[in-house]
Amino acid sequence: MSIFLDSWTPWPVQAGYSWAQPPAPEVGSWNFSSAASDKIAVNAASLRMSPPAVVAWDCGSILPQAISIALPRTKIGTRSFVFPAPLEIASPPRAASLNKTDPPSGCASTGSANPTRIKPPRDVIKLEDRLCYLLQPSLEALLSEGALGFPFRPFPYQFEGVAFLYPRHAAILADEMGLGKTMQAITAVRLLLHRGEVRNVLLVCPKPLVTNWQREFQQWAPEIPVMVVEGDQARRAWQWRLPDVPLRIANYELLCRDRELFAGEKGSGAFCRNGPPGASHKRRLTPFPRPHFDLVVLDESQRIKNRAGATNQVVRSISRRRGWALTGTPVENSTEDLVGIFEFLAPGFISADMKPRKIGRTVSDYVLRRTKDAVLGELPPKMVHDEPLELSPEQRASYTLAEEEGVVRLSELGDSVSIQHVFELVLRLKQICNFDPATGASAKLERLEADLEEIAESGRKAIVFSQWVQTLERLGERLNRFGPLQYHGKIPAKRRDEIIRRFQEDESRHVILMSYGAGGVGLNLQFANYVFLFDRWWNPAVEDQAINRAHRIGVDGPVHVTRFVTTDSIEERIDRILQEKRELFDIIFSDAETPRKLGLTHEELFGLFRLKCPTLPIDVAA
Repeated sequence: MSIFLDSWTPWPVQAGYSWAQPPAPEVGSWNFSSAASDKIAVNAASLRMSPPAVVAWDCGSILPQAISIALPRTKIGTRSFVFPAPLEIASPPRAASLNKTDPPSGCASTGSANPTRIKPPRDVIKLEDRLCYLLQPSLEALLSEGALGFPFRPFPYQFEGVAFLYPRHAAILADEMGLGKTMQAITAVRLLLHRGEVRNVLLVCPKPLVTNWQREFQQWAPEIPVMVVEGDQARRAWQWRLPDVPLRIANYELLCRDRELFAGEKGSGAFCRNGPPGASHKRRLTPFPRPHFDLVVLDESQRIKNRAGATNQVVRSISRRRGWALTGTPVENSTEDLVGIFEFLAPGFISADMKPRKIGRTVSDYVLRRTKDAVLGELPPKMVHDEPLELSPEQRASYTLAEEEGVVRLSELGDSVSIQHVFELVLRLKQICNFDPATGASAKLERLEADLEEIAESGRKAIVFSQWVQTLERLGERLNRFGPLQYHGKIPAKRRDEIIRRFQEDESRHVILMSYGAGGVGLNLQFANYVFLFDRWWNPAVEDQAINRAHRIGVDGPVHVTRFVTTDSIEERIDRILQEKRELFDIIFSDAETPRKLGLTHEELFGLFRLKCPTLPIDVAA
């Protein structure tokens, strides 16, 4: 637009006024034409537009300003799946064909029509996690394709146990003793290692079972390198520090000694020598990071049932991503036992003040429990027989005297009497029920000798359990003609495997004498068809563990269990209360009604001697 001012006509001049012509105005020129394109790109799409309208306005001396707005490119949401590289371990042995391998005997259902699928836990929310589990091939397919080899075909229920453990970050495998929890755990760990989902596994077990786990790994997963953490403090620190160790095995006692290492505190456990032990005498100690594990597996996890105990606290302090617990007795005395285990798996998930039935529903997705009757229809039966015995005259005299004097002493203590005083009297009377302290007479021994005569003549073998090493030593002297072997806390750990081998292979060894503590867990003694409980333990779960050393997969006939109970004695009174303790386990893992009592309370223990409890009762005393 252009404006031109070059001439104008002045107004008429009036009288008395004068006027002078002003200077000519300056001429300015502005060009507002635009070379704008007739195309605008929006998200890579071309839109043809009509020519823009031209508007003229007087903007004075102000120049126009241009503002540009950058439109970001639209991002499309995507999901990616990254599968880590598998761990570099030795190639597993070739698996036998499922079609050519006969199923093991004793399995209630041996067909393979329904493959075992890995089902995601109920708490898995992410889509990719669920897809990862659902798209996995069946466990039977892995075996058939030779991806994993087994010495023989597992039971179908064992595949289900592996499928239960594999996807879970917190789990309890609580199968009844003798169903192969060890094999199921090893196979699940093996799958995780081969698929690269874990690279660093710690297995914790009681000290006597370390060598047993080594043998089981050699049988079921020979390609996995296994390191046993042992030795002095410097060697253990070096072993904890070593990288690229797929599997470590340690015992509970060793963890307690190395507690500072797992707690991350300064001290001997948190330092390591710069090299393997024995490499040099001049090595300095240097701090190293707190060990971390992808998976921690606890065998015989009832060891951590006491939340206030040192073992529980040390195990809970281990840095880990996953945690599994193996136990045939998740509840031995009260619901506190299960709460203690879950403090390791999922702290705060359950509490002791919850009702047993509610606890059972809450933990149902985290606990897998099967019994032999349910999954092994052809397993030979377990025949339990309680044998009531009258004390010998010598035992009865000593028993009566000890009980009367003990009760009098407890009564004289009055309000100062404690539960420890009661326990001392109970233990004293139970020992008299085994042997008379003065003459050595024993009604139980007489009956045991008679039974062992028949067992030896038939070429069979028997296991005798007692809670006292002194009792086992006396039995060893009196049963010499049956070639007895002893297996208890006084026997060095290095000799125990040899004792089990001799008992199995030597035909002249008809009986092995075991303590509940040393022989009650982890051993496979299915070649023995007779079990004797010479004296009774405090809770039935421990007795069941001992019995199932023989009644398990591979036994070739019925297992006969004899429980000695002396009549009109402390053993008979305790036996009635032990039966009530069995009900607690059933109510948590079934829909039964709440039992009247859950265990031995203070009142019940004092009631054994018809004494009034001077203090408030607690839930469980034994």
